[in-house]
Amino acid sequence: MLPLADRLAAREQQLKWLALGLGLASTIAIVQNWHPWPMVLGLPFCVIWIYCAWLHGERQLKWLNILFSALYLYGIVRWMLPGG
Repeated sequence: MLPLADRLAAREQQLKWLALGLGLASTIAIVQNWHPWPMVLGLPFCVIWIYCAWLHGERQLKWLNILFSALYLYGIVRWMLPGG
């Protein structure tokens, strides 16, 4: 059985298409003001791009998406807390 990294690398293009769909859905959710869906859809988008950046050694893209992932997580947790 191949390691997880090898299996994901073989499906990189499919992951990028999934990220594109998530990005479009997140943008539509922003325009339609469907809170908290932009954050919920944006988080896996960033996680996919973190992986793709790690795969190719694109450090700036990786850290930018880690920053956005942290902000999305903060927003989701804040939304889930009572009074948030």
